[in-house]
Amino acid sequence: MRSAVTAVALTVAVLATGPAAASPAAATARTWTVRPGGAVTATAGTTTLKDTKTSSFLTCQSSKMSGTLKPGSGLPGTGIGSVTAASYRCTSPIAAYRLMPGGLPWRLNLTSYDTRTGVSHGTISGVRLAFSVVEFECSAVIGGASATSGGQVAVSYGNKTGVLKILATGGTLHWYRVHKCDGLLADGDPASLTAGYAITPRQVITSP
Repeated sequence: MRSAVTAVALTVAVLATGPAAASPAAATARTWTVRPGGAVTATAGTTTLKDTKTSSFLTCQSSKMSGTLKPGSGLPGTGIGSVTAASYRCTSPIAAYRLMPGGLPWRLNLTSYDTRTGVSHGTISGVRLAFSVVEFECSAVIGGASATSGGQVAVSYGNKTGVLKILATGGTLHWYRVHKCDGLLADGDPASLTAGYAITPRQVITSP
């Protein structure tokens, strides 16, 4: 069994200070401007889901998300956008495996902005995924603090590139309900999701 599942993995691949010390700038709520906002689609090429403890990973050939961004100025960063649909194309010549989203809609939250580079940073929260390899009965779910709670991934968005990146570090995803995956995945192991999504229509997101 180990050699069979390992072959799949390789083939698809192979997945101190207190509040009183805060500066006035940190204490001020940041506001955002989004143009044009509205309905958006996000398309990515290689999308990788990884067990960062065992180093096992699943590589999907492409993925897609769609959702909305709030338009206008003076916007709060929390919940500035939502992901209402997501899909993943993960094919292999020797196995049928699936990656399915759960817990939608996910929420986009922005927290910081670099005026020099035009890059925003934040998170997508509420993320849940279900993974399975049909031929080998291997399955697992990816969540946050538990199998049924959504986790978050760290993201960045560049005005110059129009690309939303899901970053390998800074997230809270973990693997749960691992079944017959031959040691490649383990319950409670941390997970990372990485991809670069081209946003259509391209957005300009700034924060004064």
